[in-house]
Amino acid sequence: MIDLHTHTIFSDGELIPSELVRRAEAKGYRAIALTDHVDHSNYDFVIERVSRACELLNRETSLVVIPGVEITHVPPAAIPELIHRCRNAGALIVVVHGETVVEPVAPGTNLAAIEGGADILAHPGLLTEKEAELAAEKGVYLEITARRGHNITNGHVVRLAREAGAKLVINTDAHSPSDLITRAFAVTVGVGAGLTVSEVDACFVNSETLVKRLTGRSLG
Repeated sequence: MIDLHTHTIFSDGELIPSELVRRAEAKGYRAIALTDHVDHSNYDFVIERVSRACELLNRETSLVVIPGVEITHVPPAAIPELIHRCRNAGALIVVVHGETVVEPVAPGTNLAAIEGGADILAHPGLLTEKEAELAAEKGVYLEITARRGHNITNGHVVRLAREAGAKLVINTDAHSPSDLITRAFAVTVGVGAGLTVSEVDACFVNSETLVKRLTGRSLG
């Protein structure tokens, strides 16, 4: 498994970074990104502390551990600037909390995330054709999620991404240890969303490519 969207106690996750990474390692993960919820109030605090944990975990575990953020419920007009701030503060991966149908995310969030150059648009809900086409053009990855509730629109996202040529990744949005999944279950999530097995494999290639671009490290 390669999981580029997870949460620790630095937002609403249950585990400290070290335990989340250890549990992911025991599950057979090759790479994990720690992407706690941030806005302008806490992004610098979260990035500093998660990055400190990642530095040690990258030396002492078998995983590639990536410090990141999930920009969440920020007014759309402020998202591009916060993406820039997070990168400058040391976030290697920037996820934006998309317009899931199970939360009152502000309209325009998906577009702001894509225009602002986020790495991943998480659970984008009822994504539009224009947004999918722009994601393909700008190289923003669209997420297929294993997270209950958010996964309601996975099939819609797959269809529009396929039509637009946008790249997909499969993540868990894990908040607890029970949310971590094996690669085999990730295949089930992808196929259940309408992907073929070969398209699921392409999602993993996309994740590997993103990890290498962001960290300079190849996955075995």
